Amino acid sequence: MRTKQTREIDLHPPHPSRGSGLSLPTDDHKGSPLRMDEPCDALVLDARLRQSLASVRSLGRKNLRAAALETFDGIPAFSSKWCQHKAVLPAEEGTESYFTYLQQVITATSAKVVITSSDGTISLMRQHREQLEQLTHIALAKESALSIAVNKKQTLEIAKNLGLLIPRGVQVASSGDIDAALREVGLPAVVKPVESWTSNEQHGARFNPELVTTAQEAQLAVEKMTSFGGTVLIQQFLDGKREAISFLYARGHMHARFAQWAKRTAPALGGTSVLRQSISIPQDIGDQAERLIREIDLEGYSEVEFRRDSAGKPYLMEINPRLSASVEIAVRSGVDFPHLLYQWASGDRIDEVKEYRVGKWMRYLMGDIATTIAALRRPGQPGAASPAKALIDFGTTFFVPMWYDYLDLSDPDPLWSATKSGVHELLQRATRRKPKE
Repeated sequence: MRTKQTREIDLHPPHPSRGSGLSLPTDDHKGSPLRMDEPCDALVLDARLRQSLASVRSLGRKNLRAAALETFDGIPAFSSKWCQHKAVLPAEEGTESYFTYLQQVITATSAKVVITSSDGTISLMRQHREQLEQLTHIALAKESALSIAVNKKQTLEIAKNLGLLIPRGVQVASSGDIDAALREVGLPAVVKPVESWTSNEQHGARFNPELVTTAQEAQLAVEKMTSFGGTVLIQQFLDGKREAISFLYARGHMHARFAQWAKRTAPALGGTSVLRQSISIPQDIGDQAERLIREIDLEGYSEVEFRRDSAGKPYLMEINPRLSASVEIAVRSGVDFPHLLYQWASGDRIDEVKEYRVGKWMRYLMGDIATTIAALRRPGQPGAASPAKALIDFGTTFFVPMWYDYLDLSDPDPLWSATKSGVHELLQRATRRKPKE
């Protein structure tokens, strides 16, 4: 068994006399470049995310050396026994300063592959892709496909041409377009950004879809999501089953497929799944999703999300061209997407996965608690369970055999780290004032 020897990569801002340049990370604080005794196989960015911990564990179990990077300390991935090195960047995600420090870490670790799962980091890496690819292999699809996958409007247009059902919707650029859009779509409706990550020259932000039940709520959501520019979609509300198909596609061949459905998410609409189950690939959406990925030629990992209506018809929601937060259920069910992604990005032979375990449950407990609290604080939301049902569902879930995010008896430290930060966040949510109706 590998011994836990996580080494911290120290990063230092430039000395005042050195102008705007940044020094390389050092281990003796005297300016000498820090080099690892052994090169790093993979550098996992956005280490705060659940999929990043799953990636570090997955690669470590394959005897690959993984380093993790984030903009703050005390996160679960850093405490994993499989995390060989960690770097804490003194910069905001998605900024030019972040990119400069990132180059330092790639140079210091000699990382063969860089894996990222954050929309903000992906946006930054796309801007500097040519420079980064001179240093390492980036586990992202080529730009022609990626630019379509991150843009919901382009994705939906291609899907429609392929014969897939898409939600009724209108693109909106300002609050002045809202009334006309709502007349066409109706209420309740869903407001979502065309691209999840938006930014200006100083800052960026990721926006999740929001359910709106009044024109005033729609206006507030549109104003927020267009605060950095960009446009939003106002779409019809669908309250049926949420399902997702994940792929590892490369050079015209599907190397792996996996399907799951989300029973509960946080937030309740369009958020990350907090209770999900592995399922056999439904024939209707399985075929549709694969045709879409092949049409776009989206190599690497991707997750295609669908939502069914009350009659059971599936409507395409979006494509996520990055490791999703729920990917660990695929790994535990037998589809090791982080390792497959590494194989593809590094140019190695890619394993073939023909089958996986179905009917397996996985729960993100802290997220499920947050979802239940939200149901208690905002009763009567369309598509949401009543407070009583939310409490019953939450409690009875403990009696169902399942896996839990962060919980791994062979790698226990991340669970303690996640519990501390999760409790702190829940206390903040619990003391937050209830929004006015």
